[in-house]
Amino acid sequence: MIKNFIIVTGISGAGKSQALKVLEDLSFVCVDNIPVELIESFVNLYNAPGRKASNTAISIDARAPKAVGQFESIIKQLKSRKINYKILFFDAADNVLFRRYSETRRKHPLGKGVSEGVSAERAMFKGVRLLSDAIIDTSAMALNELRAVLSKIAGAKISKSSIMVKVCSFGFKYGAPSDADIIFDMRFLKNPNYVANLKEKTGRDKPVKNYVRAQKAFKSFLSGFSNQIISLLPHYINEGKNYLTVAIGCTGGKHRSVVTAEDIAKIISDKGYKVDTHHRDIMKTK
Repeated sequence: MIKNFIIVTGISGAGKSQALKVLEDLSFVCVDNIPVELIESFVNLYNAPGRKASNTAISIDARAPKAVGQFESIIKQLKSRKINYKILFFDAADNVLFRRYSETRRKHPLGKGVSEGVSAERAMFKGVRLLSDAIIDTSAMALNELRAVLSKIAGAKISKSSIMVKVCSFGFKYGAPSDADIIFDMRFLKNPNYVANLKEKTGRDKPVKNYVRAQKAFKSFLSGFSNQIISLLPHYINEGKNYLTVAIGCTGGKHRSVVTAEDIAKIISDKGYKVDTHHRDIMKTK
């Protein structure tokens, strides 16, 4: 059954597509620019008896003029079926819209000049705007502000599942990962590579784990660094970051960095975050 149904509409360039991306992060099922003839089928699909409750959202814009013309009948249908819906109308000042079109070099969806197209849209959406539950002016709105506004309207909270944390071990001798957001160097620890019975093992082997974990410097680092990452994750989520890569390096990427990456990954995972662990250089021998 449909739990919340949000209709995103408004002026092109005002942030409708970005709004759908935010709603997707809030676990909404989203369809952009849905043809009007498919709206009933969409509602039937997600409102079927016995179906797990879902948050859903669609966008209607100038690319679907038929939908705009039938907007009132669409709303009447939703009301008659007692669908819990909200209409969000996105708008922005003309000069902001003109600047956005200039920066992206996109054509106006009505096939007109930007100024003429925006004027035509405002006339086209006049009735839709009056029916809207909220008018969201994005003229001076940052992404984190948009996320906060939509979260409040949707009655949803941005959860820990909104971000994937990738913890990667690597060897500095092979170069640091180019996609890393945070890099830390574990070469302050004693190197198992110079211990005869540990040299050919990796950080996945218990003797190497015991050797690294027994070092006093490792214990204090692991606690402090993990706490710092965990304290920062909610802020990354609020800023709209969906993927964070934490790269842990040592000389060859085989011993110290592997133990550290796995321990950090477990701590973050235990806090309820999604974690992916990757050991880039663990099998390299040179």
